[in-house]
Amino acid sequence: MNNSSTLLSFKEKIASANTEAVEKMMNSDPLLVGVDLAYTSIPNFQSKMILHAGPPIEWRNMCGALKGAIIGAIIYEKWSDNVILAEKLASSGEIVFDSCHDHSTVGPMAGVISPNMPVFVIKDRISNTSAYSNFNEGLGKALRFGAYDEDVISKLDWMRKELFESLKTALRTLIARNGGGISLKSIISQALQMGDECHNRNQAGTSLFLRELTPALIESLDKRDAIAAYNFINSNNHFFLNIVLAASKCMADMSHNIKYSTLVSAISRNGTEVGIRVSGLGNDWFTHTAPVPAGLYFAGYSTSDANPDIGDSTITETVGLGAAAMAASPSIVKFVGGNIEDALEMTERFKRITIAEHKYFTIPYANFEGTPTGIDIRKVLRSGIAPRANTGIAHKNPGIGQIGAGIVTLSLAPFKKALLAFVKKYGV
Repeated sequence: MNNSSTLLSFKEKIASANTEAVEKMMNSDPLLVGVDLAYTSIPNFQSKMILHAGPPIEWRNMCGALKGAIIGAIIYEKWSDNVILAEKLASSGEIVFDSCHDHSTVGPMAGVISPNMPVFVIKDRISNTSAYSNFNEGLGKALRFGAYDEDVISKLDWMRKELFESLKTALRTLIARNGGGISLKSIISQALQMGDECHNRNQAGTSLFLRELTPALIESLDKRDAIAAYNFINSNNHFFLNIVLAASKCMADMSHNIKYSTLVSAISRNGTEVGIRVSGLGNDWFTHTAPVPAGLYFAGYSTSDANPDIGDSTITETVGLGAAAMAASPSIVKFVGGNIEDALEMTERFKRITIAEHKYFTIPYANFEGTPTGIDIRKVLRSGIAPRANTGIAHKNPGIGQIGAGIVTLSLAPFKKALLAFVKKYGV
């Protein structure tokens, strides 16, 4: 066989693998099947372990926002009772730090999850694989933005002692009634029709989720606990975000580890580096320096205060949500900056670097065409168009928290590194 025939054959293998990968991604059917504590449910969780967003990183290389979240987690776990001792423990080597993604888990912003934090348990109906995410605290001062003051820890304690128990009881009642779990693909699809893009805007998703949950809250809890759980979820439009992230992780993992596939199966940032994984390249991370988002800042803050981009939440862009679906959510521009034309352009941008229109996630304002799905590293490099994401912005110093929201453009460097590794692995 001559060289041109060999190359054609190889391209056909890639095309076939990518079709298989994106079909598995779109056909995944993630269900919320319950809540649990991290150490009892997340695979390979150790007693002195803290998971974080993005590729693996050591304490000495962590950004301020991630260090702040880890300090808060140490105080929450009562491994230390003050900031100075918490920092000392974090730098001692006694705590194991690892990437959420390496434990079938995702978390927004710092993504910090410690053993006694409650998590959502998501299971794919087709493959029976699971994914996990922590509970969302709401906007403002929150652990995921690197804040760790007394109010932050008190809220986390309440979420563990009361909200977790309420949700566990209510979900058990709901799931026993419907004989399975809560269909997340259905809620996500409806939320897109109602103006969410399911990354930075989750008003519709949270409302739909709460509507499904409320009868079980009323039926299975006493009045005080039911009202407390309802009011907390109802007051936090981002509550559904973490559930979407775990559902997206399920979808993305269905597309992973397919030989010859050049599809991106994870995009994540730890505040120091941004990393991607590629389906046909196993669990290797391809990384580059994390950029600082451009966006809208709270009064008194500016780009000079911003932490570089951080979070696992770009798993949504990986599966056709978030920035890829911004045309479905023109109102998101009021939160991250820009105008309606920018929202439409963002979706058009993703069309040039993806291989499919989603079969189930559609955009009303674009004649119900599917969201662009399946980022192909070859298309990214051929076009010179790097994926973008809408994102929250944390302060670069520990302990302060959120200072804005905006848009981040990823570097092409991780995609170049991935393509070189692909060439080396498959001998092209």
